[in-house]
Order: sequence, then C-alpha cells, then structure tokens
Amino acid sequence: MMKRFALLIPIAALILAFFALGLHRQLTLEAFQANHASFDAWYIQRPLLVIGGYVGLFMLVTLFLPVGALMTLIGGALFGFWKGALIASFAAAGGATLAFSLSRFILRERVQRQFGERLAAVNAGIAIDGAFYLFSLRLAPVIPAFVINLVMGLTPMRTRTFYWVTQLGMASRILICAHAGTELAQVHNLSEVFSPGLIGALALLGVFPLLARQVLGRMHLAPGGP
Repeated sequence: MMKRFALLIPIAALILAFFALGLHRQLTLEAFQANHASFDAWYIQRPLLVIGGYVGLFMLVTLFLPVGALMTLIGGALFGFWKGALIASFAAAGGATLAFSLSRFILRERVQRQFGERLAAVNAGIAIDGAFYLFSLRLAPVIPAFVINLVMGLTPMRTRTFYWVTQLGMASRILICAHAGTELAQVHNLSEVFSPGLIGALALLGVFPLLARQVLGRMHLAPGGP
C-alpha cells in the first residue's frame, strides 16, 4: 500500500509547484491573450520544448481541473488547427489514461467508495456494449470526464483499449475546440473575441453533444438509453 501511494509523491509535488508558482492564474483566455506573442516567440525558438511543456501541462492540470477545452483552445491558437488538434488529442488521451491508471493501481479503494453506485451502471453498460459504451460516453458526455476516467479504472477494460477509444471519442470535440483556438489567435484583444467564426465554433461545441446523444439514442446504444 505504501509503495503504491509513494508513486503519488511526484505528481503531488508537481501539483503543489503548479499552485505555488501561480501557474493556475495563467489558465485563462485573458492570460493567454496577453502572452500570446511571447508564446509564439518561444515556439519559434524551441518548438519541441514548447510542445513537450504543453503536453505535460495538459496531462497534469486535467487530473484535477476541468480545463481540457481551454487547453485545446490554447493548443489551436498556439500551434494552428491541424497540429494543435493532433497535439491536444494525444495530450488529452494521455491525461485521461494517467487518471485511469492512478484509479486502477493506486486510488482504487477511494474511488470505489466515492463512485461505487456509478461503477455498477458503467459495468452494466460495458457488459452490454463493450468499448462502444466508453465511446458513447466520450462522444455525448452525460458523466463528467474526470469521473469517467476514475470509474473506468475499476472496470475490466484494458488500458490500451481505454486509450484508443478515449482518443477516438474525444476527437470531434478536440477538432471543434482547436478550430475555435485558431479563431482566438486572430483577434488582437478580448473585445474582438466574439468573431463570427469563434461564435460558430463555440456554438457547435455546445450543441454537438446533444446531437451526438440524439444519434446514439436512436441507435439504442446511448448510455441510459433504451
């Protein structure tokens, strides 16, 4: 038990450092907009370092903060649409898989106590639909993403299956967010943030889960559906 919890020490240290250095105050659109030029300069000078830092930060902060959409917006603004979507896709799936693994190997008892009721429903869904159940949760989320990651860690699903299904299921929303990020990168101040392109991308992000839910429901495969 102690050996398992010892694995949490590096992650806990990183989280504490994140808050101690005030980096959480930089996770806003205003902060990114103010430092966009600096980010671009860093990226031109040290592209691999910036990409690695972005991926590491994405995986870390999404363990404990609901900022996946914001990080993807920033990725689209910083790296461009296709590159930003690709990098954010791997970062998001990697972060989800890290949470999944922590739940499975370290936090099992705590997650079981906290989400035991939901675990029964998830196991029932997996028994009926297999990996497609996870795909439908990612496509039309009815449970918060961090809960999905933790609860799935207690199921029999293989880690590699969780990873690729998660990456595939989140792809559509990541593409929409990355596109919104490219629109964000083109405005010079936040008073211009509500451009037609950005409004359209954010509107699509809002209605997409509802549309996906309707489609999955008609297929009789949506979570909680008939």
